Amino acid sequence: MLLTRASEYALLSLDIIRNAKEPIGAEYLANELNISQSFLAKILQNLAKAEILSSKKGAKGGFLLARPAEEISMYTVVEAAEGKAPAVFDCSQYLNTCPNGAIGMCSISPFLSKFQGRVNKFLIELTLKDIYEN
Repeated sequence: MLLTRASEYALLSLDIIRNAKEPIGAEYLANELNISQSFLAKILQNLAKAEILSSKKGAKGGFLLARPAEEISMYTVVEAAEGKAPAVFDCSQYLNTCPNGAIGMCSISPFLSKFQGRVNKFLIELTLKDIYEN
């Protein structure tokens, strides 16, 4: 599955954070979005590790975009939020992640690889600016 709640929550949070002039905390975001603060905090930390967000500690701490929205690809957001590269199908075109270890015998493997490549290209080219300014 390409997008889970983790990606959805990341995008919803980034929509709020992108316009912030001051750091925004996980508690505020969780309340604003009516979602689990502990789950959201993990997502935000992953976004910070991927250098999508910058994190500030302290009483006025929280998160801000680490760079302009036009420099942050959707691929990077999904990869950070999900903790792995985006995949359209549970079945993968990669030998090490093929659920039955038979990638060489899979008749749809070439299609999966081509399809995933096109999705990856689209996600790499799509930026946060594109998402929020349409």
